[in-house]
Amino acid sequence: MTILFALLIKSVSGQINSDTTFNKTAAEPIKPAAVSDTGYKTRLLPSMIIPAILIGYGLTTIGNGGIYSDNKAKYDIQKTFGKSRAPLDDYLIISPYVEFGALILLRQKCKNDMVNTFLLIGKSEAIMLALVFPLKYLTHRERPDGSDSQSFPSGHTAEAFVAATVVYREYRYKSVWYGIGAYTLASTVGVFRMINNRHWQSDVLVGAGIGMLSTNLVYATHLHRWGRKEVCMAPTFDGKNKGFMMALNF
Repeated sequence: MTILFALLIKSVSGQINSDTTFNKTAAEPIKPAAVSDTGYKTRLLPSMIIPAILIGYGLTTIGNGGIYSDNKAKYDIQKTFGKSRAPLDDYLIISPYVEFGALILLRQKCKNDMVNTFLLIGKSEAIMLALVFPLKYLTHRERPDGSDSQSFPSGHTAEAFVAATVVYREYRYKSVWYGIGAYTLASTVGVFRMINNRHWQSDVLVGAGIGMLSTNLVYATHLHRWGRKEVCMAPTFDGKNKGFMMALNF
């Protein structure tokens, strides 16, 4: 097995996006903490805006409330799709993570070291679960199909949006389309939860908001204690030898 080791030195200037920023000039030396600057400085308040809108609007649509209520949404969905059912939501729930893994396997340049990425994912999942399941038992809301009383919020949707937000945060610097693809997959999960009559519209909207909120909160508060030098490992094949490529940015 051949091990390829590449040392990459990079300097970056400008603003990545509205809530993940850093400023460097060509005259400044590259600092070891550059990776944490680009990967982990997510501003808390701006990153909470979209989750707050999803959660707030979702709450207004419960029952017959809001601009487009739960009951109206259910009627329109049943009118459009009838009693057709497709278990795509059960399979697509982790599809954004599958996209994330595929990007790594395709040797897309890593933004952050794997140790911190897994810490970010773990903490995001923990916060999401700590919010979703107590709410299910506290609200005791019956599902549209009457199967049980754990409808609010949608755990499938929250999980999918945690994963999609991870992809967005990790790969937006490379292309916004990676995030768009991940959020499209996550939204499809929410849509099929309603088509399959497992959740109300408000369950899905609040679940999506909780998933995004959990991940954005973690990215905004994470302390980058490990991996000051960015390390990325990816499989490689030169036509004859299989191995791993290790890239180190410092």
